[in-house]
Amino acid sequence: MNKYRLIVILMMFFVLSQQRSFAQLGISHEIGVMIGPASLFTDYGERWNVKNNLENAGFGIGLIHYMNFAYRQACHSYVTQNFFSDHFKLRTEMDYFFSDLEHYGPVASTDSPGGHLLRSMHGKTQIFELGAALEFYPFRIRDYSTFAFQFAPYASLGLHYVYYKPEAYSDLGPLTNEENLFHTFRDGGLNLEGGSTWAIAGSVGLRYRLSVVSDLGFEARWHYYDTDWIDGLNIKAPQNKYNDFLFWFNIGYIYYLNY
Repeated sequence: MNKYRLIVILMMFFVLSQQRSFAQLGISHEIGVMIGPASLFTDYGERWNVKNNLENAGFGIGLIHYMNFAYRQACHSYVTQNFFSDHFKLRTEMDYFFSDLEHYGPVASTDSPGGHLLRSMHGKTQIFELGAALEFYPFRIRDYSTFAFQFAPYASLGLHYVYYKPEAYSDLGPLTNEENLFHTFRDGGLNLEGGSTWAIAGSVGLRYRLSVVSDLGFEARWHYYDTDWIDGLNIKAPQNKYNDFLFWFNIGYIYYLNY
């Protein structure tokens, strides 16, 4: 656990040092918060079952920071025009996700012994993430900043460091007794110790200009994790082809510092 804390501290130190360096160049900054429902696609229930995905939806909240390369806050002017400053922003963020998890689907809904085992099992997971992403805006950022248009669509791609902590229990008794587990979770298919991993985060979104110093944001985000243990389960079955991933729809408020 100590090495994971060290990684997070080093990443935060790197981000803060980069922000100070960019601030000396006059690059402006934006801060914000985003919240919204987050649906985990895991080994609880059928992954592509609509009821399963809706019922197992949790909640996510994120704190975000942007580096805006199009506007020089030190002298309240725009930088020399170039493609990168006109179409890209660098975003760093900290995210927290929480979800209760249940088994839904055709097998869990039956009166068979397997269905009873699945319905008796309950879980939850917490996910903490720290990362960075590059956002691409197809329309010029400086035009949006001067109210040439009210909306600014964007797409982003980034990498996140992830710490996750799953929990689970059964109404039938301790999960250390494999008789209380559905057969695909036996022989090493359950691990509730938690751990750390990486995630690729991709999103599409839209900003709406509220005022000179604030935006409203709408975003759809996908996080694909480099592990299948986010929920504490890793079933041994041919249909288990993918790691855990998350879909997050969020609404955010962004404030321009010293604009």
